[in-house]
Amino acid sequence: MNSTTTQGHFQSQQASDVAVNIPTTVKPRIVIVGGGFGGIKLVRRLRKLEAHVVLIDKNNYHTFQPLLYQVATAALEPDSIAYPFREIFKDQKNFLFRMGEVQEILPAQNKIKTSIGEVDYDYLVLAAGSRTNYFGMKDFQQYAMPMKSIPEATQLRNLLLENMEKALLMDSIEERQRLMNVVIIGGGPTGVEMAGALGELQAHILPHDYPELNFKMMQIHVVDMDERLLRAMSAESSQSAAEFLKRFDINLWLKTKVVSYDGKTLVLSNGKQILTDTVIWAAGVAGGIMPGIKPQSIVPDGRIKVDAYHQVEGYNNIYALGDMACMVTDKTPHGHPMLASVAIQQARSLAKNFVRILAGKPLRLFVYKDPGVMTTVGRNHAVVDLKFMKFQGVLAWMVWLFVHLMALVGFRNKLVVFINWAWNYFSYDRGLRLIIKPSVR
Repeated sequence: MNSTTTQGHFQSQQASDVAVNIPTTVKPRIVIVGGGFGGIKLVRRLRKLEAHVVLIDKNNYHTFQPLLYQVATAALEPDSIAYPFREIFKDQKNFLFRMGEVQEILPAQNKIKTSIGEVDYDYLVLAAGSRTNYFGMKDFQQYAMPMKSIPEATQLRNLLLENMEKALLMDSIEERQRLMNVVIIGGGPTGVEMAGALGELQAHILPHDYPELNFKMMQIHVVDMDERLLRAMSAESSQSAAEFLKRFDINLWLKTKVVSYDGKTLVLSNGKQILTDTVIWAAGVAGGIMPGIKPQSIVPDGRIKVDAYHQVEGYNNIYALGDMACMVTDKTPHGHPMLASVAIQQARSLAKNFVRILAGKPLRLFVYKDPGVMTTVGRNHAVVDLKFMKFQGVLAWMVWLFVHLMALVGFRNKLVVFINWAWNYFSYDRGLRLIIKPSVR
C-alpha cells in the first residue's frame, strides 16, 4: 500500500465512519465480522500487529456454544458461557469493538454496510458462524426450537418448564403427555448431548419439582436419517452413546425422516405420529448469509469458497473462517467440518499470513490437524475419538469436562461452571429452573 493510496483511502474512511465513530488511522484496517471461536482467536493473534483491528458482532459478548444445551436444560446460567468482548480485549491497544449487524458487503468500495453505519476496510474477515438449516421445511422453521444462541437456549428452557406448569392444569391424559413429550431432530453431538441432559432431568429432577405428574408418561425421542447416532464419530462411540441413552428409555428413531409438524403433532416417515409441543431442531447448520458476496463464490450449503490461504474466491482482500468458510482439498472435498477446532486453527493460520502480507512475504498454506472429537451423553458417560485412540465411559466424561472447562473464556466463567457442575453432580439438582421472560408494557 503506497502513501498516495493510503492517504486517499483513509480520507474516505473519515467520511464514511462518522456514523459508527471509528477513529481514523494510517495503519491498515482489518475488520472482523463475528466474535465466535475464530473471530476472537484472530483478534488475539493480531494484538502485536501494526494494524487497526475492528471487531463487529450483533452481540457484545462471545458465546461458548458447546454448552448452550446446558443453559437450555437449567444446568448453567446464560452468563456463565458468555464473556464480553470489551473485557476479553481490554488490554489490546490496536483493538476496537462495535456492536451491529452486517447488512451488505460493498467489495468495490472496500466497505461494509451495517446497522450502525458504513465501515471501511483494507482487509475484511468473515467469521460470523453458521445458521440453523431447516432444509426448506417451513413448518419446522415455524414451530421447532433452534439452539444456536443464548436467547434461543433460554427460550427453550422457558418452554420446557412452562409446559410442565401447563401439564399440571390439564385433565386430559393426552394433553398432559403432549406437553411433556420432547422430540429432538438430529442425532449428532448437539442432539445426543441434549437427549442425555433431558434424560437426567426426567429421571432425577423434574419428578421432585412436579410430584403431581407421572413422568413415566413423558417420552423423549431422537430422530435421525442416518442408520446410527454420531455418524461423524466411530461405530464404537455411536453404539456406546445409543446404549447409554436407552438407559434413560429414550426412543431412538434411526433411518427415519421427519415429514411434517403443525405445532402439536409430529409425523415421521414410518407413519408414526408423536404428540408434542416441544420439537428441538438439531439436524443441521448452514453458512451464515452474507449479502454482497458473488453467488459463484458460495456453495449450496451457504458457505463461502476460500482457497488454502483463507482468501474468498474472486476477491483479493476478503477472507473467511470457520463455519462460513468452505476450503475444498483432496482430503476435504466438501470443506472442513464445522467445528470450533477448525475455526481456531484457521484463525491462527490467517493471523500468521496477515503478518506476512504486511511484510510483503509469501503466504503459507493452511493444513488442518484433527485433534479428535468428543461428546458427553450425560452423567459419568462420554465418548472420545482421538486419532490413535477411542474410549468411552467415565474417563471420557472426565476428559470432556476438563477440555470444555479449560476452553471457556475468563477465570470467572471457569469457576462458575465448575461450581455448578460440582453442585449438580453431588446433589442431583439444578437450581436454575427459572422461567424468565421480558416484561410486557
